[in-house]
Amino acid sequence: MKRLLFLMLYLFPFILLAQDGYQLDFHIKELKDTTVYLGYYFGESTFLRDTAKADQNGRFSFSGPKPLDRGIYFLVLNKSKAFEPGFLVYKNQRFSMTTSAEDYIRNMKVTGDEDNQLFFENMIFNAERHKEAQPYLAILKDSTLKEDQKKEAREAFSKIDKKVQDHQNEVIAKYPNFLTSKLIKINRQVQVPDPPKRADGTIDSMFQYRYYRKHYFDNFDLTDEALLRLPTPEYQEKLNYYLDKLILQTPDSLMAAIDDLAARVKSNRDTYKYLVWACIYKYQKPAIMGLDEVFVRLYDKYYASGEMDFWINAAMKKSVKDYADKLRHSLIGKTGANLVMQDQNFQRRALYDIKKKYSLIYFFDPDCGHCKEETPRLVNFYSQQKDKFNLEVFAVSLDSSMQKMRDYIKTMKMTWITVNGPRSYTGSLFDSYYAETTPMLYVLDDKRKIIAKGLPAERLADFLANYELFQQRKAAQKAKGQNPGN
Repeated sequence: MKRLLFLMLYLFPFILLAQDGYQLDFHIKELKDTTVYLGYYFGESTFLRDTAKADQNGRFSFSGPKPLDRGIYFLVLNKSKAFEPGFLVYKNQRFSMTTSAEDYIRNMKVTGDEDNQLFFENMIFNAERHKEAQPYLAILKDSTLKEDQKKEAREAFSKIDKKVQDHQNEVIAKYPNFLTSKLIKINRQVQVPDPPKRADGTIDSMFQYRYYRKHYFDNFDLTDEALLRLPTPEYQEKLNYYLDKLILQTPDSLMAAIDDLAARVKSNRDTYKYLVWACIYKYQKPAIMGLDEVFVRLYDKYYASGEMDFWINAAMKKSVKDYADKLRHSLIGKTGANLVMQDQNFQRRALYDIKKKYSLIYFFDPDCGHCKEETPRLVNFYSQQKDKFNLEVFAVSLDSSMQKMRDYIKTMKMTWITVNGPRSYTGSLFDSYYAETTPMLYVLDDKRKIIAKGLPAERLADFLANYELFQQRKAAQKAKGQNPGN
């Protein structure tokens, strides 16, 4: 007995080691001598992970010494996905699946993995309830029927819906750590309570918004990397909705929200690197003006600091750094640098010599197709609005040819200040302003502060009008001793 106990203790680490990796055994009766691929989802893409050969009886296996990344996987047969929406690869990665191509879900038998068995049982249950509800849904969608004629159908449908909800509640309660339960919870809406009444009988109109924002991820486990590998990009979609719809669209508010999410997922390296990378990619070229500052701040905090060095390579890190450095000097709110260059007569012209309320820097290239479309619009705006808004345009040609610039000025009837970018007295303009895509427009106020960039000419009048109204409101509130931010 002592020898047996000693042998078991000696072999135990090796037994555990043997359990590492994955072993997925399949038997699909109709397959014969066919190559089968193991694929998985990631974000909006699909990838192949392994290859197997089905024998003449339809048996094949995938195996490897290291565990698979968790998520939903699928099979590829004859260059087409099979087994959609797929099967689970989660905590237990040693199991077998037997089925028939006639109906792989209903005929599925899983051995060795209760999570996958539950996954298929849940799909069958949902399909049966959906079939059961179809006649009632048809009545409810019938626009020729009156509401009282739909009463019985509505009641019957409600009973079926309750049956589904009860079933889901039972699964979640019994198997809280199964991926099947997490997938069920993803589609559940956060239940927002009614706002409580204050002592004076009034209610807080922002209570429900704050509650929903705070509990938005209650049904979505941000720390589970398996949720990165689903048939639909649920992780990215949830993240986008949260940042776009529930957070104030300012760099400070967004950075605070992203920092909070990053802290939540930091315990899992896969979700940590994905979340931070997804955010930096999102704000690389944001839809809302000024939010490129989020990109710069994300780089400084998570990449320049070395926080992401555990996965990012040197080339990628340098690429992110270079772009952040190009943006950082010309962010909204920054003081725009002076530009001193030669005009078409080789005369020295300086941006800071403009003594107007607003200075518009217009970067263009004489050969740029979009510039040829945008420049006439800016010329039209300038001729009609320059006196109203007290502004001047400082146009910078990015082509070194003076002749091209002169021809462009004449063709476009540009009467503002135009200079040649490469003929600079202040070094490369790209060290001060991001202008690698043309046309690019910056708006500076009388303090040289950048107040807008990337606006099309057709939106300039509205922007300046609204900006001046905002400034007047701030001045009025300040005079009354109020907080201008309110």
